[in-house]
Amino acid sequence: MPWATQEIMNQRSEFALKALQTENFRGLCREYGISARVGYKWLERFKAEGMGGMRDQSRRPKGSPRQLSEEVVCRMVRLKEQHRHWGPRKIREVYGRSWGEAPSESSFKRILERCGLTEKKREREVRENARLCSGKKASAPNEVWTVDFKGWWHDGQGRCEPLRVRDEYSRYVLELRALPNAYTGTVQACFERLFEQHGVPQAIRSDNGSPFANTQGLLGLTRLSAWWVANGIELERSRPGCPQDNGGHERMHRDIAREVEGIDYQERQAALETWRREFNEERPHQALGMQVPAEVYRNSEQRWPGTPERLLYPGMATRRVNKRGEFSHEGERIFASISVGGWDIGLSPRADGDLEIYFSRLLLGVLDAQTHAFKPVTKPTKTTNQ
Repeated sequence: MPWATQEIMNQRSEFALKALQTENFRGLCREYGISARVGYKWLERFKAEGMGGMRDQSRRPKGSPRQLSEEVVCRMVRLKEQHRHWGPRKIREVYGRSWGEAPSESSFKRILERCGLTEKKREREVRENARLCSGKKASAPNEVWTVDFKGWWHDGQGRCEPLRVRDEYSRYVLELRALPNAYTGTVQACFERLFEQHGVPQAIRSDNGSPFANTQGLLGLTRLSAWWVANGIELERSRPGCPQDNGGHERMHRDIAREVEGIDYQERQAALETWRREFNEERPHQALGMQVPAEVYRNSEQRWPGTPERLLYPGMATRRVNKRGEFSHEGERIFASISVGGWDIGLSPRADGDLEIYFSRLLLGVLDAQTHAFKPVTKPTKTTNQ
């Protein structure tokens, strides 16, 4: 007869007691509907453990041929301790680069979780229309550089404002420098070094804060962004109040704050450079196919010959804007913008007799031929004849 589930231990014990007395063991097994192999198993367990041996035992293997060795686990933990804010996927990639074949990603998650070295992901609101104002997205290195200040803190020796410049496509951090201030000349000197070393990008994306933009100025231009335009660089800006438009920088802000902020004044630039080297050369990125930024980034093919002394406007009349932001036309002083002071502008006649005023490839506004009133544009427009 088959064994009833609810009385399974009683059935096994009854079988074992009868088996100790019978001479026809196989016949007894047939009576209970089990094979001789199973019968001998229960008989031996009854002899060894009594009634306790009649319970079901775990089928989990005592050992696994794929169980991680102590050495492998220690390597995983050491890597995580070196990179506390990296996830299991990045840790696994670095492990493979150092020691060849790596355990599965689930093994890394399991081990690091057991060691208390993982953090639960924070839920975040998914917002619609979280895209760049212009819609321009980099599809190759140097198509778009992004720039921002990490913020600032006082470390007992003064104010620290780390400037960060990053290639949007490769995530390569071109500059991470603690500046004494955010003045135009200070930031421009950093970009001059970058242009000399890496060449010139097609566009630079920034937020709307100083010294990158001036929300009250003509087209938001500042002296720094005007200098970018004069060097043939397009301007890209995030929407006011929308830090997600420059989300890569915002995420890096948190990483830098956790790992660098508070370091002694004398050592902060060395710490920032160490963080930059690690980010570029060691930290793999899922969006890059788990490559590191240094494996993807390459210098721009457009080399920087230096700041131009003059801007050329073929087919246009040229005027030099003075430091007060004024230019002359037919004996009149006309105000355009202080941000383009010291640069040349182009005057292009229209069919109605008015003049379009260009700075490099940007249309600044229209000059009324009768009243000499300057009407600034509200949205940037590029000329196509340069």
